[in-house]
Parts: sequence; C-alpha cells; structure tokens
Amino acid sequence: MAASGSVQVPRVLHFQLIDGMQLQINVSGCSNKRNARVEFQLKNCTRTWILHWGFLYLGNRNWYIPSGEDSSGAKTYKQGALQTPFVKNGDIYVVTIELRDPKIHAIEFLLKDGSQDRWLKLNHGNFRVEVPEYDASNPLPSIPKELIDRKAYLIWESRGRPQSSPEQQKQDYADALTELQNQLRKGISLNELQSSYMNARTKIKAQDDVQPSRPVTPSSYLRRHDVEKWLQRQSKGPNETKAGQSSLALMDLVEKSAGGNNVVSKQNYIVGIYEIVVLSKVLSGDYHIFVALNVRGTAILHWGVSKSSAGEWLAPPSDMLPEKSKMVVGACQTYFTEKTVGGRPFQKRNFVGIQFVIWCGGSWIKNNGGNFFVALQRVLPIRKVTLLYSTRYLAFAIDVWIYKLPMHSEKVSGYSNGIVKWLLDEISQREKEAERSLMHRFNIATELTERCKTEGELGLVGILVWMRLMRCRHLTWNKNYNVKPREISEAQDRFTNLLQRIYLNQPNDREIVRLIVSFVGRGGQGDVGQRIRDEILMVQRNNDCKGGMMEEWHQKLHNNSSPDDVVICEALLNYLRAGFKLDVYWKTLHAHGLTKEKLASYDRPIVSEPFFRMEAKEGLIRDLTMYLKTLKAVHSGVELESAIDSCLAPSLNNQGFATADRVNVYGALSLKLQDCLNFVKTHIGDERIGPLMEKLLESRIEIRPLLLTPHRLAKELLFLDLALASAVRTTMERGLKDLNFANPPEIMFFISLVLESLCLSTVKNEDLIYCTKDWYRASESHKSGDALWALQTKAILDRLQIILSDRAVDLQIKIQPSAEYLGKLLGIGKTTIDTFSEELIRAGSAAVLSMLITRFDPVLRKVANLGCWQVISPVEVSGFVYSVNELITVQNKVYRKPTIIIATRVTGEEEIPDGVVAVLTSDTPDVLSHVSIRARNNLFTRILMNCFSLTCSDIGGSILPLSSLVPSISRRVTLKRKIFCGRYALSLEEFTTETVGSKSCNIKFLRGRVPSWIRIPMSVAIPFGAFETVLSLDVNKDISTKIMFLRKLVNGGDVSKLQEIKGAILQMSVPVSLTTELTSKMKSARMPWPDKGGDDQWNRAWQAIKKVWASKWNERAYISCKKAKLNHEDLRMAVLIQEVICGDYAFVIHTKNPLSGDTSEIYAEIVKGLGETLVGAYPGRAMSFIAKKNNLKSPIVTCYASKKIGLYCKPTIIFRSDSNGEDLEGYAGAGLYDSVLMDEEESMVLDYSNDPMMVNKAFQTSILSKVAEAGKIIETLYGCPQDIEGVVKDGMIYVVQARPQV
Repeated sequence: MAASGSVQVPRVLHFQLIDGMQLQINVSGCSNKRNARVEFQLKNCTRTWILHWGFLYLGNRNWYIPSGEDSSGAKTYKQGALQTPFVKNGDIYVVTIELRDPKIHAIEFLLKDGSQDRWLKLNHGNFRVEVPEYDASNPLPSIPKELIDRKAYLIWESRGRPQSSPEQQKQDYADALTELQNQLRKGISLNELQSSYMNARTKIKAQDDVQPSRPVTPSSYLRRHDVEKWLQRQSKGPNETKAGQSSLALMDLVEKSAGGNNVVSKQNYIVGIYEIVVLSKVLSGDYHIFVALNVRGTAILHWGVSKSSAGEWLAPPSDMLPEKSKMVVGACQTYFTEKTVGGRPFQKRNFVGIQFVIWCGGSWIKNNGGNFFVALQRVLPIRKVTLLYSTRYLAFAIDVWIYKLPMHSEKVSGYSNGIVKWLLDEISQREKEAERSLMHRFNIATELTERCKTEGELGLVGILVWMRLMRCRHLTWNKNYNVKPREISEAQDRFTNLLQRIYLNQPNDREIVRLIVSFVGRGGQGDVGQRIRDEILMVQRNNDCKGGMMEEWHQKLHNNSSPDDVVICEALLNYLRAGFKLDVYWKTLHAHGLTKEKLASYDRPIVSEPFFRMEAKEGLIRDLTMYLKTLKAVHSGVELESAIDSCLAPSLNNQGFATADRVNVYGALSLKLQDCLNFVKTHIGDERIGPLMEKLLESRIEIRPLLLTPHRLAKELLFLDLALASAVRTTMERGLKDLNFANPPEIMFFISLVLESLCLSTVKNEDLIYCTKDWYRASESHKSGDALWALQTKAILDRLQIILSDRAVDLQIKIQPSAEYLGKLLGIGKTTIDTFSEELIRAGSAAVLSMLITRFDPVLRKVANLGCWQVISPVEVSGFVYSVNELITVQNKVYRKPTIIIATRVTGEEEIPDGVVAVLTSDTPDVLSHVSIRARNNLFTRILMNCFSLTCSDIGGSILPLSSLVPSISRRVTLKRKIFCGRYALSLEEFTTETVGSKSCNIKFLRGRVPSWIRIPMSVAIPFGAFETVLSLDVNKDISTKIMFLRKLVNGGDVSKLQEIKGAILQMSVPVSLTTELTSKMKSARMPWPDKGGDDQWNRAWQAIKKVWASKWNERAYISCKKAKLNHEDLRMAVLIQEVICGDYAFVIHTKNPLSGDTSEIYAEIVKGLGETLVGAYPGRAMSFIAKKNNLKSPIVTCYASKKIGLYCKPTIIFRSDSNGEDLEGYAGAGLYDSVLMDEEESMVLDYSNDPMMVNKAFQTSILSKVAEAGKIIETLYGCPQDIEGVVKDGMIYVVQARPQV
C-alpha cells in the first residue's frame, strides 16, 4: 500500500505464482530525478529463477537493453533482453534494478525456471511495472473541482448509493481529493485522470454547496449514451470494399481485358493496400477464372484444388500446371509472366473449387487469415490452363471440369432453409471419437471450424448446435480415455483462440460466435490446466482428506476434468457452509443435473458422499474457494467472477492496492473499467439492482472498442463481455419482482439499460440503435398522466416488439434446420430438438426486454386511454372460433358455418376466407391498409379487430359471440368488358371511362380543380385492351397459346398455374408502335422518357408494364373475383404512368372516419418514405390522426408511428394498375393488383428520434392540417367521402390518387 505521507512514495505489487510462490515488487524513486529503483522479491521459492527483462520508452512497444545501467550479474539474451538470476537473501530471492535514464517509462519481464526451462507469464503476456515520473516532493497540479466531484460521486456510488449525511458527503469529497493527489504522485497525468473519470455522461451534483441528502430518484434515470457509435450494419460480403462500395475500376479492367460477356461470378476483396478481383467467365466454351491484383512487379499464386468440400486443399494434378509453375509440398506455385502461354491438355476431372493465397512484396496476402476460395460451377470440360499478364494487373485463368458445390444454403429434404450438410455429417461421423474426452472434442471442433470458414454463417451454426448439445450434456464428455486437465485446457485454448480471431475478422458472424463461446470454457496454455491436478493435491494434503469422496473426485480430475467439476466444488462449499448438511450438497448437484447415477457413470466414478472432520471446515472452505477459481478459469468462461478475474490479473492479490497500483499491473484496461468491474464484483448480489445494472452496462461500453481491435487480452475480454451481458439479464430477472411499473421513469430507466445491452450484443443493430435514441427522447420528455407522451412511448415499445419478434424468427430459421438434422443423426430426443432454438432465444437479453415491455404496455395503454381492442371494421357478429398462425394459410378455405378466425399474423396480402365473419389478431395492420379496407367492404360485412391482450385461453367455448350475426348482402356486381381504343398511349386529356380506370379518370378530374398548393402529377396511360392486343401479335403467338392453355387449367381449379401465366407474360415482346406512341405522349406531357439510360432503362420500364398486366393473375385477385362471382375474363388492365414524387412522407386519407362512421371527421395515416409500407401493411403502425372538418387546424394524433422500415427511391417512373375491377360499388378491389416502380426502391431502417413529425409540434400540426384540408377540398369536389393517397415533399402536398370511399 502506498504511504501517502512519505516524500518518495513506494509502491508494492503482489503476484501469487505457482506452487505457492509469491512475487513482491517494490518501486521507489522516480524517473524524473533519475533515482528509480525496482526490487523483485521471490518468496516460498525452492528452485533457481531468472528475471528475463527489458525496459520501455513511453509510446514504444519494443524492449531495449539498458545502457550504462547497473546490470551486474545480467547477461544479454539474443540481443533483445537481459537475464538476471535471482540471488538468495535470507528466506527470499532478490533482483534489484536501478534506473538512471529519465526516459524509461516501464519495465517488462517474464520469469524463467532455470532448472526446468519453463516460463511464467501474466495472462499469456508480459508482466509490467511502470516507473513513476514524479515523486511526492514535487508540487502537484491544481485538480479541477468537477474532477473531485466526479470522484466523490464514484466513492458514494461504490458504497451502494446510501442516504448520506452532510458530514459523510464532506468526507467523500476529502477522500476523493486525497486519492486523486496520490494518483498524481504515482505518475498518472492529470489528463489521464480526466479522461478516465469525466467521460461518463451521468448527471451529478456539485458539492461546493453541500446538499442535505442524495436524491432518492437516481439522476441517471436521464442517462444517455452516444449509441450511434455502436452502430453495426451487416457488411455486404466479399465483393464489397471496406467502405461498402464495390471497386469497379479494377473489375472493369479485368472484364474488358478478358473479353466475352458470359460472366459466371464476380468477387472483390480488400486486404490492406491490396485489391484482389476474382472473375469467372465462359470464353469460347471454356471456363476461366481470373485472379487480378492491383500491383506491379513479382507476385506468386500459391494454389490448390478442392475436390470433395470447400474446406479441402489438395495439390493440383501435375498435368494441369501452367508454365512457370513448380510443385511444393501440397500445392502449386505459379509465377505471373508478361506473355500468354498455353497449358497442356489433360483428362477432365471434377473439382468443387480453387483455393489460393498470394505471395507479394515479401508477405502473404490472405483472406481474413485464411485462404481465398472460388466455388466452381459445372460448365464444360477443361482443356488447358492459361496464365495472363497485363502491365496494369496480374491475372490467372484456369479452365477446369467442375460440378456445383452446395454452399451456404444447401437444401436437404425437409430442411429447405439451409444447412451445411457435409459439416453436420462429419460431426456425426466423428462423434464417437469426440466423446472420448473434451480434449478430443475441442480438437475436432477447431479443425472443423477452420475447414468451414468458407461456408459462411451456416457453417458456424453447425458448430454452435454441436457445442450446445455438448454443453447441455446430451453428448458424452468422457468415455474410456485418460487425459490430463492441462491437455483439455490447451485444446480449449486453441479452439477459443480461433473463435476470437473469427470474431475479430468476420464481423457478420459475431452473434453466432458469441453463442458458441458461451458454451465453451476459456481454457489456457501452460500451467492453467495443470493447476487443476496440482491444487487438488494441495487441498487434500492441507486438510487431511485423502480418502473417500475426495479421493474419488481427485481420480476423476486426473482422468478427465469437465465442467461438472465446477458444480461438484460448489456443492462441497455449500455443504461445508451449511454445517455438513448432505441435503444441501445433493440439492446443489441436482440443480445442475448431476445425480448419483451421473456421478457413478464417470470413468473414475464418484460413489461416496463427502465426510470431513469438523476442525477442517474453515481450511476446506478457504482452499476449495481458491480451487473453484482455478476450475472456473478453465471450464467457466462466462462465469462473471472468473471472467473479471481473468482480466483484472488473476494472479494479483487485490488486497492493499490503490487504483494507481492496479493500472501498472493490467494497464491495458482503463481506470474507469477497472473501477466498474471491481464495483460489479462487490455488489453483484445487491438487492438494489439499479447501480449494479449501470456498472454492468458501463463495463460493456468500455470493453466494446477493445473487442473490435487486436488486443493482448482479446479473448479474456470477449468472455468477460459475454459474462457481463448474461449478468444484465439475470440481474434484471432477479429484480423484476421489486419494480414499480406504476412509476414510468423507473421502468424506462431499466428498459434503457437492457436495450443498450442488446445493442452491444447485436451485429445488425441499426433498428435497435434508433429505438434506443427514441427511448432516450421519451424518457427525457416524460410528463405524468400525459396521453400524447404515452402514445409516443407505446409506439417505441410496439416497434421493439416487432424487432424482437423478427429477430426470434430469424434465429429460428437460421439455427433450427441444423439442430433438427444433426439432432436426428445423433439420436437426440425430439423434445430437446423441437425447443432448441426457442431455448437459445429465451436465454438472451431479448427475453427479459420482452418481459419488461409486456408488463409496461398496459400501463401506457391506460395513460393513453386505449382499450384492449382496436376495431378496424365495426359490425355485430358471432361464430365458431378457429385459431391459425397466419391468415394467408386459410385464405382459400370455405367455412360452412359462421367463423371467427384468431390469427397471429396478418400480412395484408390475404383474402378473408368465405364464411369468416370476423378476424381477431394481435398483429397491427394499419386501418387504411388494403386488407383493412377489404375487410370493411366485402360482400358479407366482416370485422377485423386488433387485440392487445387476448389469448386463446381467454375464450371459454367454441362459439365467441360478438353479438348477433348480421350478414349484409350486396347486390350482384358485374364487370363490363372494355374494348381497345386503337391507341397504345393516351394523354391525360384523352382519359375516358371507356379507355382507362377510375384512378386515371380521377386524376384528370382533379387536375385544374384543386387549389395550386395541392399538386397533381402529370400522367399518361396505356389503355384497356392494350395487353390483349400486344399478346395477339405474331411475335407473341407462342406465349399466347401457352397462356390460353394455362387459363383452362386455372379455370378447372388448378390455381397453381397462375404463377406460370404471370411468368409467360413477362416473356412478351414489345411492338415498336407501343414504344413510339408512349414516347410521344410522355414527351408531350413533359414527363421524363426512360431512354437516358439506354436500352437497359427502357427494358426496365417495359418489364414494369408487363408486371402490372401480369398482376391480373395475382392469386388473391383471382380468388377475390371468384368469390364476388365476377367474370375474370372480363377484367381489363390499363396502366397509369406517373413520375414518382420522392417525398418525405406518404399519406392516405379517408374523409369519413372508417372506425366510427362519423362523416364530420377526417381520418388519415402517414408514414415516412413511400406509401407502400402503409397500404401494404408492413409491420408496425402508421402515424394516424383525426381532424374535425369544422376545425382542421387542430388535428388530434391517435397513434404514433412504429414501422421500422421506410421505402425510398431515386427519381423514377411508377406504373400503376388501373383495372375496370376496382372501386366498384359493393366490391373493394383496392390492393389486389400491382403498381410497379421502374427502379427498385431502397429499404431503410427509420430513425424517429429527430423526425420533426414526432418532435416538432408546430411542424406536425402544420403538415397534418394541410393533409386534412386537402382531403376536405377533394371530398367537396366529388360530393361524397373519398379515399385519397398522396405525398408530402418539402412541406408541399401532392395528391397521386383519389377514389370513392366505399
């Protein structure tokens, strides 16, 4: 402990070494006065040890040998270090080093056993002692008051945030000043202290005017982090540069130089300063692979072939080697040359791929530390190998006979979502070897993980499934094999080191890697595993317990240690602490699945129960507690205390060390992180979980940047982060019972903590990040009893529920197929496999976040005055109840009795089945989505209700009365077949009801009638009958014949042929006259004609037109016509063509409130981006509002947006379906047919936290009032309620569509 009053402040460091040895280091003096002195003392030492050392200058990592220093007895070791033997001095061994160079910043060292030639390291790295720059006699710099305040706050916080008296607060302030002064005296700069203590954004109180007491409500309820720094978007694969943009220049150069057009595949890699392009082409009937590198000079391709799997590397046959090639062990090396040379003919062979690395500039160019792999597709037999050279790039071309390798999503019968079959098959085949011992299992896992790198995420999923089955004891850990704990530990170490490298180098795979690591112990080299054997002997010897159960356990530990030993040790400790109660011993074992039968089944069985002498109790508790740490260091990677100790120097005796001392021992960690971790260790069992949760999160935030760059504690930090994330979940679960859900600030505080933790654990976390930002905003704007605040906050929760649901489904799809396939091969029980993915999901932070949301949601609904139901289509019905997962799965079914469907999922693409009088769903379709509109306007009036609390158990019988069944029979609806007008294109002035549909006619009606501030886009149209005319042309004769045949099959009941009809339509050729007429009409209307991009852009436009025509045969449209008894043959499809308004928002207005039927109210919904997310019922709710027609300036928001996705596009053209089967009285055809953009829209994750529509009340009122006013004006023009679609762009209102509100 540093003596605070001395002139020269000595520092004392302690390390607990092997075999009971202790190392004490005394540091005195300072480098500034050239009198620094470091004394190393070895205690309990029985052999000769050597100090292997060197010194460091500040900012330099390389060791230097002291010049002119007193190095008596030291010898130079390989010109890079000194070795000084320890000299005996009484009962201890000593080495003393005096340093005179003021630039010396630190000494690094290892300990070498002179008799056994072994080395002692600190966490696989060097020991380090920093030399203080100043001593206590120097005047200290002035310490800013806010720094002292911050330190005093941390001292108070470390005591659990108690209610403090004024005297105690003064004492905290004095202690903070003293500790900061001591740290300055020990060489820590003021800047470093400020950086460590002042970067947290927690609000604290100044203490110059002493406050009477600490606040009861933590000020950190309003905490906020810059979460956008944590943003992790999933990268786009190997054909993208680091910036996410494909490097086209080199790729274009290779393509042009290679010639030909038949490109099979392209890949682009960025490795440091190098860019590598891999291009596969078919040239003159031969298959070529070009590998191009963006350098001049000598380069060598080191390559091999893969015959049976992507993980295989074989030397190529000698008869396929190009010139300038030579065979080395297991590979071929080919030099790039300046001329083209032909290879020799050889027999055709089957290969699945080519593997290679490149030697250039004196080093190897690799793919994330591994090989580059090119999967080959079956094309043609090869005849030669060709080598090409250009002055701008180097290229290698290979022609080979190949068959297609099933990569990432190989389909196996019953597992269509994708598995890596060869990997799972090999795991099954090698399980008999793996069950011999954990050493065998981890060695096999390392090999297979290396081999399946090229399989992408699904390869790691296969390893994950295997490791979890192992960890849950569904697989045998040891069978008839004696293995040393050291060998198990080293095998674990190799496996976990590989996983850590994958975590660092393959960002997209980090979530799966985290899951794998959570099921594997940390392992370690050298004495880490050996201590398991050595220390159990010490426990037995020290406490005289060499027989019975302890000897049986000792034999098991020597034969094959496993994670079960952690449980056995914990059971013994609980037994001792409970006063030798055997029921406590067995209760601990049973809680972790260890029964008498299991203990007796070990190769070295444990059949006896523990029995100890009473006087041995305290010694056994002490020794077994220390031994438990050794076991956990190997087997329990994500156990929190063990994980913290592994990073906070596990060999350090923590007693008697000030913060400044600790930084010298494990200086890789910031002072803040060290303080947080020590707080966590001290308070992990606290009942008040708030401070603990904050420190868990602060620790994770500090660790995050360290995980993303190479670090000497990289693996230990990964295990620590996993342990902290797990502690967030378990602590929150433990504290749920004590939360006051009627106190929103408290609940929002804890939700923010869990949400932040989930952000830190998730790779594709953009949507979570934006929700977190929005959550901060809601937390800071809380007003008790404010209904609008509750609506906004509930919208965030709704969005979070969608995100969590989507993530659960994604994991299920990703993992379950591999679990089912491997589980079947290994004979795992059906229940275990059926719940495999579910149990993984439930074990994460997402599960506890979902629990918090579920409990908080009713509170918000009450404040917002929302009931349990939202009635989208009101009517009184009753019927028999049936439950389905997805409504779309029963849309073709006919129910003979009045039926009420309870559907978990409503996508918006469905038809409501015949006989269904109501649909109840926990999904959230927008009120103005097409499915909701069709529900309100079907032949039999049906109800669509969104239920927020109903479960199937809420329904007592098979009949659910919602009142009486009141069917509303509409009169028969008919279609009038339209005749082609003889022109392929019409201007807006030429629109008539005989040539185009109601969409086009309504646009014509509005243009010139609405005020100038309501803008109507210019339009042209392709009229009714144009499709049938084009289809009848000779150029499309074969397609017409095929469609006619398929239509007969469809009319006969085979609706599966509808898709083939749509595919045939997309093959139609365009007549020149259509192109010419359309060009003329669009140019006359000053609309951009799609010819600026050449033929490709027109081809996209023509394809979009055909997709609109083909949507006549959409399955739900065809079924809807049949249900309404409409003649599908009479349906005609015009195409309305408009320039897309790339707006900020899109809206839909119903000028009569569809929920209440109130004609005095306008109801509207609005979304960010394009309107397809609204009308297409994308997950989440649109923002909705109502406005009284006599008070349009005061719109009332009824729901805030919770959609996570917005659609955006560049300026382009949209082709809208405009059939004669829409907007008919008594028949709702809305959304049955497709509108198609010429250029695809882009999906973006939405950030509402700074959206003016959400945060700026004046802006919101202005826009919503304008939207409502536009609706009222258009309704007045038509004289009846209207359904209006439009766009808001730069505050301007654009109306793109209007129709009667049926």
